[in-house]
Amino acid sequence: MDKMKNYFEQENFATISGIETIDIGPGYAKVEMKIEPRHLNILGTVHGGALFTLADAAFAVASNSHGTVAVAINANMSFVKAVGEGTLSAEAKETSINHKIATYDVIIKNEEGNTIALFDGMAYRKKTELKYPEE
Repeated sequence: MDKMKNYFEQENFATISGIETIDIGPGYAKVEMKIEPRHLNILGTVHGGALFTLADAAFAVASNSHGTVAVAINANMSFVKAVGEGTLSAEAKETSINHKIATYDVIIKNEEGNTIALFDGMAYRKKTELKYPEE
């Protein structure tokens, strides 16, 4: 899975957002983001767009973890608790998969284990295999 971790470290938006891939397994991913001032909204809490980006990054890694290109076709997010400091983790788990469609649940938690947001996503699985960069 190191090859896959290296592959996703090239994802520009997640990288500039300060998101790091922590763990990858078949149909599974965990990513983290240390909250910085750039992530905060005018109220001093993490912006919904930053939370969505964190959840979407975990979803992207988990849905592509089988080595087949997968792209989002639906995503939904519920914001449960506001947070303004610390480190957030997003853990994505596959809930169903077939040759064309896969679904995932993502939970964002803070360092204390409190649920901050819930995300569910559906991915379309293409017939194309992921192309890893030359090592």
